[in-house]
Amino acid sequence: MSTKVAKVIIDTLQSAGVKHCYGIVGDTLNMLVHAMSESEIEWVHMRHEEAGAFAAQGEALATDTLTAVAGSCGPGSLHFINGVMEANRNRAPVIVIATQIPRDELGFDFPQEVDFKAIYSSCTVYCDMILTPEQAGRKTAAACQAALGKRGVAVLIVPVDISHAEVKEDHPFSVHHHVPMVRPNDADLSLAAEILNSGERIAIYGGSGCRGAHAEILAVADLLKAPIAHTSRAKDALEYDNPFDVGMTGVIGNPAGYRAVRECDTLLLLGADFAWRQYYPDHARIVQIDIDPTHLGRRHPVTLGLVGDIKATMAALLPLLAEKSDPTWRDQSVKRYQDVIVKEKEKAMGSERESISGIYLTEVIDRHAAADAMITADDGTPTVWAHRYFTATRDRRFFASMLHGTMAAAMPTALGLQKCLPGRQVISLSGDGGLSMLFGDLLTAVQENLPIKVVVFNNGKLGFIDIEQKSEGLLPLHTNLRNPDFGKVAQAMGLWGHSVSKKSELDEAVATWLAQPGPAVLDVNVESMTLVMPPNIEFGPAYGMALYSARAVLHGQGQDLLEMVQQNFL
Repeated sequence: MSTKVAKVIIDTLQSAGVKHCYGIVGDTLNMLVHAMSESEIEWVHMRHEEAGAFAAQGEALATDTLTAVAGSCGPGSLHFINGVMEANRNRAPVIVIATQIPRDELGFDFPQEVDFKAIYSSCTVYCDMILTPEQAGRKTAAACQAALGKRGVAVLIVPVDISHAEVKEDHPFSVHHHVPMVRPNDADLSLAAEILNSGERIAIYGGSGCRGAHAEILAVADLLKAPIAHTSRAKDALEYDNPFDVGMTGVIGNPAGYRAVRECDTLLLLGADFAWRQYYPDHARIVQIDIDPTHLGRRHPVTLGLVGDIKATMAALLPLLAEKSDPTWRDQSVKRYQDVIVKEKEKAMGSERESISGIYLTEVIDRHAAADAMITADDGTPTVWAHRYFTATRDRRFFASMLHGTMAAAMPTALGLQKCLPGRQVISLSGDGGLSMLFGDLLTAVQENLPIKVVVFNNGKLGFIDIEQKSEGLLPLHTNLRNPDFGKVAQAMGLWGHSVSKKSELDEAVATWLAQPGPAVLDVNVESMTLVMPPNIEFGPAYGMALYSARAVLHGQGQDLLEMVQQNFL
């Protein structure tokens, strides 16, 4: 008995665990969508394919299950590209069904012909085209298995004539996904323990690979009397319930995290591929452990690099460690971090101005948000404020474009999170530039009845770019945005919408916004001159800011300079 290839593909996706498929229907995709309508996979109707890819990666990261997107030939499947880059760099198991024109028209510059394999091969873990109906089940299973096993995006190219064809599938291919336990051998663990046992000022720096190893890492830190710094992507893995936490280093970090990593004599680097080399210690011995062997020593020279899952490796290492007796180094680091937190919160809360800083807005949302809220943040200042000022809990998760660094990811990622976790509170911290880039997919929230809560950090500019230009000594150019009242626009689109510009009205506005039963947009006019202050001031940016200040005065922008001083230093 023969079966439509479209059904074979969809059945294989369903057996691999796919629950939702995000996209926009059309021509070469129609047969697959109709086959999907007869399956348990739910189609999620987006307004832009790029937003669909962001949504799919949000679901894949939150649930750790394979999630799908599907597009029509040419522009439809090409629109996924930026979201695919984001998902692949975040190791999200996503499968892209990129439908194609008929096989016998390929290579003749047919309308909407795109060489998807040439485009997607460089940014995915798998990319191949089904060439015959008999390959359909086999290649679909291979794509699913690659996405799950290699942790990334797989692209399956399906010519339209293939999806309409029939095939006899007596022995369907299935997807096998089992996660092994990986840890270094005993001899290498002994070497790591020897290095750590001989250290005096030991610090732990953890990345996203530490997820699921919270208890084991804290036990190691307790023995070694080590402060724990973390990357931005490890905020929800290491920050909560952590008495040894000293926050982040790097451009968006704080002085305590920066000094703990830079001033230690021994660094235990766990599941972190932090890219900025200037923030590593110059003279410390470094033990690096990572599940990916290509990460070992690629950012900074290390003393010992070992391959292993962080949870299993820490559990095996713990009995080999000698307990340190002097907690002074760790306690000083932790106190320094607590002092930083208190000072920054007092500054944000204590201003008598009625204007609202992005920091204060984040603090207020943090107080009202659910303990298990899912937080997404747009690239730029919303990401900085989220990672600095949102409180981590055991159940809160944070999503931002830290590796790909793309605009516009927050709101569509929130759509995917809400779709797969309908009972959870999902909050998007959106920049005005980021939200307006994919603004149309707020209609998806209405159409799919997804009660996401979107707050707009409306500072009338591309804020992070504005800061970058100033730090280079330049007067900001082309960073200003002429924005609408996003609250009123949201109302016209069918969402709850409201706008606020006074600090005294913010608390009630945030509470009301989060209490809405459906999708809601809160447009907040935030101060436009708030700077992102790094943990250490380097000569180049400091000189650039001084040069900008002089140019601002000479070009009649002294009022802007005064506002910057008032909002950041007074």
